Amino acid sequence: MVNIGTLLAFVIVCIAVMVLRHTNPPSRGHSYTLVPLVPVLGIISNGYMMYKLGWVKLGAIGYLVSDWPGRVLHL
Repeated sequence: MVNIGTLLAFVIVCIAVMVLRHTNPPSRGHSYTLVPLVPVLGIISNGYMMYKLGWVKLGAIGYLVSDWPGRVLHL
């Protein structure tokens, strides 16, 4: 579980970097090369490692099982 949590944290950071670079660009004129490439590669590589650990499938199934009754009953 610790491995999945660490990899998920890295995925969240990669997503946050892309969102913040788009919504709040630096005003100092810095030019960061490879900014869209590095976060995307981070998301792909960490997602692949989470997939290979096998917990992603169980997490997705658990999310669907726990979320489905709430969506159906509160419509």
